[in-house]
Amino acid sequence: MYFALVVVLFLVCASVFVNGWTDAPNAIATVISTRVLSPRAAILLAAVFNLAGVTLMGTAVAKTTANIVAIGTGQDALVTLAAAQLAIIIWAVSAWKFGIPTSESHALIAGLMGAGISFKGLGAFNWDEFKKVLYGLAIASILGFIAGFVMTKIIKFTFRNSNRRKANVFFSWGQIFSASLMAFSHGAQDGQKFMGVFTLALVVGGALPASENLVIPLWIKLLISLLMAVGTSIGGNRIIKTMGMDMVKLEKYQGFSAEIGASACMLGATAFGIPLSTTNAKGTAIMGAGAAKSISNVNWGIVKEMFTAWILTFPACLILGFVMAKFFTFIF
Repeated sequence: MYFALVVVLFLVCASVFVNGWTDAPNAIATVISTRVLSPRAAILLAAVFNLAGVTLMGTAVAKTTANIVAIGTGQDALVTLAAAQLAIIIWAVSAWKFGIPTSESHALIAGLMGAGISFKGLGAFNWDEFKKVLYGLAIASILGFIAGFVMTKIIKFTFRNSNRRKANVFFSWGQIFSASLMAFSHGAQDGQKFMGVFTLALVVGGALPASENLVIPLWIKLLISLLMAVGTSIGGNRIIKTMGMDMVKLEKYQGFSAEIGASACMLGATAFGIPLSTTNAKGTAIMGAGAAKSISNVNWGIVKEMFTAWILTFPACLILGFVMAKFFTFIF
């Protein structure tokens, strides 16, 4: 079982790295596309505030994620976790090659579900916890768009008589704040999910004592934050281009509005332990901010590709999780 635990922990670390590579860039896409910060400065900012989000926002989302599938203990539990992580990696990297942002949150949950089915059928699901995932899907997809749209309208009305040059200076500073908040929100959501899985692996593998409350050591939080930061610095450019440049040409006040709107949705969900997709929340908020100026301002072809990837994530990763569980059962 020791070998299985090592494999699982390695795959969780790889998933976190891929999350930083393909998902965390969403948090800083707009602040780079509006030329408020250079990519290097934005990545450093994201790393710092991802860490803050992971360490300061509790463990409610981590507990929800860890309890979605009843995986039990021992070898089967480790196989379930390993299968889910490999499903994330395969799906996210495949989408990244085409510059399409995907939800690692939904990939993780679907992968766990698929692996759980391979052992216990539908009885593996904790349906009460899974309801929170559905709530998160609605918050990210619907409220994200509304928040971006409404915030942009409010900002545009409030500053309608302002000097354009002075307004741009104000929103340049504003975007540094909003991008920091967005990165903090990402850490609070995605960082929690992966540190929950990492800790769960140590518990079911016997390396940490089991308890009713999931206690996450500080070193795990620091490790997850570091891996996210490294992943963002290495592979984030394609996603930044898609989210911040190709989908909508944003002005500074729109970037500020999208980030504030998405962050509000994400932090609200985090406080209630609701896991949601940071990609969906930020993506729909950007769409809303663009549509508030003009519907034609949004590249709906890119939007269609993104929505297609989001819709396919659940069935694809569920199947991948199921297949990978069978594969790992044979290996272990």
